[in-house]
Amino acid sequence: MKSYLLTLGIFLSCLLHAKHHARPNVIFVLADDLGIGDVSPTNPECKIKTPHLQKMADEGITFMDAHSSSAVCTPTRYGVLTGRYNWRSRLARGVLSGTSEHLIPAERATVAHLLKKAGYHTQMIGKWHLGWDWANADKSEKKWKDIDFTKPVKNGPDINGFSNYYGHCGSLDMPPYVWVDTGKVTALPDREEGVNRTEDPYGWYRNGPIGSDFQIDEVLPHLFEKSVTYVKERAKKKKPFFLYLPLPAPHTPIVPVPPYKDASKMNPYADFMMQVDGHMGELLAAIKEAGVDENTLVFFTSDNGCSPQGNFEKLAEFGHDPSAGFRGHKADIYEAGHRVPLIVRWPKGIKAGQKTNALACLTDLYDTMRDITNQPKIDNGGEDSFSLVPAFKGKPKTTRSTLISHSISGSFSIRQGDWKLCLSAGSGGWSAPRENDAKKQGLPPIQLFNLKQEKSEKTNLQAKNKAKVKELIEVLDKEVRNGRSSSGKKVPNDREVSYLPKGFTIPKSN
Repeated sequence: MKSYLLTLGIFLSCLLHAKHHARPNVIFVLADDLGIGDVSPTNPECKIKTPHLQKMADEGITFMDAHSSSAVCTPTRYGVLTGRYNWRSRLARGVLSGTSEHLIPAERATVAHLLKKAGYHTQMIGKWHLGWDWANADKSEKKWKDIDFTKPVKNGPDINGFSNYYGHCGSLDMPPYVWVDTGKVTALPDREEGVNRTEDPYGWYRNGPIGSDFQIDEVLPHLFEKSVTYVKERAKKKKPFFLYLPLPAPHTPIVPVPPYKDASKMNPYADFMMQVDGHMGELLAAIKEAGVDENTLVFFTSDNGCSPQGNFEKLAEFGHDPSAGFRGHKADIYEAGHRVPLIVRWPKGIKAGQKTNALACLTDLYDTMRDITNQPKIDNGGEDSFSLVPAFKGKPKTTRSTLISHSISGSFSIRQGDWKLCLSAGSGGWSAPRENDAKKQGLPPIQLFNLKQEKSEKTNLQAKNKAKVKELIEVLDKEVRNGRSSSGKKVPNDREVSYLPKGFTIPKSN
């Protein structure tokens, strides 16, 4: 009997072990300020050569209606990791700096926590931009001049579920410029450095302290080298891994290096995009070389639309539009502010060559991985996340039916079906008309668009569709008040959330 039980125990252990190892490795690559029109899988008219991303799309699935939860950096990153809209947190507008305190509390559920629980090794390599706590000489001043770089960094990605991390705190144009390896600065600053916009309108970055091992134009290749090394090392461990790889590119400073410098014959932004594509090719090749290609799930996307820093006017001379005909750009509530490429490749789990119009948001990473790892839903986790697995399997849509977007200034929009309601008079961001200008022009305080009829969002239909306006506001209000847009128990937001423009009242139905 003892022999039978021992044999049964070994069998069950092996079965569980096999099931555990059947879980895919996961790599989530988040580009920075890359537009929906900047890669060929989501823009057939793209004039920038992106062959590696095209190959990735040909071997996987491309989402044609995917969105970041915000039109700028920090809030989108919050959403990616937590599966929750950023405006539910204390971050009501704007972005953090390179010296900001940590945004995500240790107790907040993240996809890294989720995967760690499922037996994954979890690693962050790249641009964090969610704040961490520098050791400051003067606690009343959160500026880089007060930082004591000899002391440990606290409350970094390690409190948010990552076993280890390696990266820089803010955008690559925000000081301080030092590498931090799981709480430790790798090399003390030995100089102050910066380039102003007049000197280099593409490659500028703010003046600040820079580590002796930190070279601005080598940051992008360095992060991919680190990532390739990580993949090869973890592949030998025979244990699933999660690599979160938020890139600093093609955000400023736009600093392409050979062989990509001048390769596009367009401008440095196009060159830098080619460099991102080239490095993605290296990463995908490394996954194959490591022998884990079949069961590695790779995501490639962007945190928001293209920034004006890419120089739309210059790119237009070559017939290239980073927004691919959608209105606006980074920071805006309009489509090009938050509609982003989303390409997913997983040979073992996704049929090659798919394109889908399923509505998707980057917050959906959380529930996708919960679904794949077969973990139960929790009340305070992934509140605005919906699994992408149905789309992976060829279904035309997921259970997501709405999308709430957010601009840099805190303007909201609500999308349902083909209808999109923007609760702003203007762009809510940087493109014309900015909010103050829109108000001076006497434009209506809200905008209603039908994206099927007109993807350029030029015709405001709110005056003739008051019933639809009221309906969408009621949907938005419910999702705000419930603390979630996914099914589940009502939970609190971290702050009082207001979304209606000042002085605006909900219209009566037609």
